[in-house]
Parts: sequence; structure tokens; C-alpha cells
Amino acid sequence: MQPLHPKFSIAMVNYKTLELTRTTLNFLKSHLDSGALDASQVEIWVVDNDSADDSTDYLRSLDWIHLIERPSPGKEQGFAAHGEGLDLILAATQTEYLFLMHTDTFIYDAQIFIACLERMQRRPDIAAIGCLHQLNRGHARLFWRAFTGFFKYHSRRLKQSLGLPARQARPYIEPYIKSFFALWNVGLMKKMGYRFYMEQQIPGYVLQDKLSAQGYVIERMSPAKLFRYLDHVEAGTVGLVSGYTAQNRRLQRKQAMLKQLQSQQESTK
Repeated sequence: MQPLHPKFSIAMVNYKTLELTRTTLNFLKSHLDSGALDASQVEIWVVDNDSADDSTDYLRSLDWIHLIERPSPGKEQGFAAHGEGLDLILAATQTEYLFLMHTDTFIYDAQIFIACLERMQRRPDIAAIGCLHQLNRGHARLFWRAFTGFFKYHSRRLKQSLGLPARQARPYIEPYIKSFFALWNVGLMKKMGYRFYMEQQIPGYVLQDKLSAQGYVIERMSPAKLFRYLDHVEAGTVGLVSGYTAQNRRLQRKQAMLKQLQSQQESTK
């Protein structure tokens, strides 16, 4: 009989985000130190995509993570470099289950790992568990986004059918779980010869299509439930690397969140 809480790995890819990466890892370390996560059952893997800055030096100083330094990713940028990094971890880890995280995902309650593992183990046909949305916008805002997206989608399709210039019609209901926090049955993936980065698409998207077509379940968790356990700075890493201005709302949110977290950590010392 399988153990209730099997050994699992956590994977993330770093690129020039010292502040965020350190905060994310500090949360994970606190859960390991407190016993909320069993250090003998959890492997934490980080790929550094040739940051060549203080974040690389910081990761090298940690003896409780598995660090993979990926030198000179070359012309790859954005999701391609991220996907290749995830696939390095996929090849290196021997655990059956792998949690993907972004370096701007802060886990407040480690029980989310156990809850997802238990959920996956109850149904052998579940290939992944995650959330469609990277922020908890609330029911009203989610409804409004879907409502306005419906009209944008169909108006653009109509313009295209009439030969008029129009932007590409995008699905008004998000179809894919996101990698800021997601549990994958990588034992299943490896048996089928799948990777996270396939067909030059956003990591995990083609994978979800292929697994769904073969009858496997991509389990969706509501943001209202997931964000009881964590927070995520949507595009926080992109904002830092791309050099967003101080007026950018995502960068402002990241800075406000980090300031609040630092104050909380100092008050507990």
C-alpha cells in the first residue's frame, strides 16, 4: 500500500530574482524547520538560468537544496528558458510527484502540499492538480472577465470571418492550469515520454492537451481555496527582469507584499 504522504519534489527556476527567490525559499525552509514538511520526504530543486548575479551566489550558499546551474541558455527567453529548466529537474528527480512553483510564490501553510498529494492519490487517473488563475480575483471579477472576454472573443471572430483586421481571438475561459503552483504525476509523464516544454509552447500547455486526450484528468483547484495557503505575485519575476517602472501595478504589488512579509518576519524574531 502506498504511503499516505509519499516522497515528493519541489521545482523552481531562478533568473535574476534574488529578493523573490530568497523569500520563497525562506518560507519553504521555515516549513522544513518546523516539521510542517518532513525534510526526509521532500527534495527542493532549483535551476539557475545563468543569472550570473547575487541570486546565483545565494543559491550556491544553500546546502539544503539541489541546485542545477544551467550555463548560457543562449537565445532562449521567457517561457522557453523556463521550460528547459523544468525539464532538467524532471530528468534529475527520482520522485513520483513534483510540485512546480514560481520564485514569486509564497507558501504560508505547508498543508497545501499534503492536501494536493492526498487528492491525487485518491484517483489514479489524475495527472496534475493546479489553478487556472494566478491571482485570487474573487467571484465577481472572474465573472466580469469571462463576460467581457466572451464578447471580445466573438467580435474578433466575426471581424476575422469578414476579412477585417482584428486581434487574435483568445479563449475567454482559461483552459490551462498554471505553473506558479501545480502538482504533477511525473512518474506517469516519464512512462509516456512527456516533458513540460513541448512544441515550443508555454510549458505544460501541450502536455495538458495530450494527457487529457488520453483520458487523464487535469484537476482544477479554485483560487478561493488555493489562496488560503499561499500568495503569488503575478508576473513578479517578469516585472523584475523586464525592468517595469515603479508605476507598474504588478511591481507595486510585489514591493508592497515583500515589505509586509519582511515586517512580519522581523516581528517574529
